[in-house]
Amino acid sequence: MLDTVLITLLIVAICIVLLGVKVFFVKNGKFPNGHVSGNKAMRDKGIGCAQSQDREARRKPRFSIDELEKTLNDSMN
Repeated sequence: MLDTVLITLLIVAICIVLLGVKVFFVKNGKFPNGHVSGNKAMRDKGIGCAQSQDREARRKPRFSIDELEKTLNDSMN
């Protein structure tokens, strides 16, 4: 049992070192931003995370003027 715990701790330590190579061994190193909105290519395509999109949708009034105009125009056609 002790052997299993020691092997597990060794594997976890190796994983932490490998994941943190940039942080530990590069001057001013930091972990990369894993957030969707932190990715430039995603931002260029207008893709954001669900939380950000929800926050933006809640800011806009439910029946804003442009939505009402669109609804009225659609109903007249």
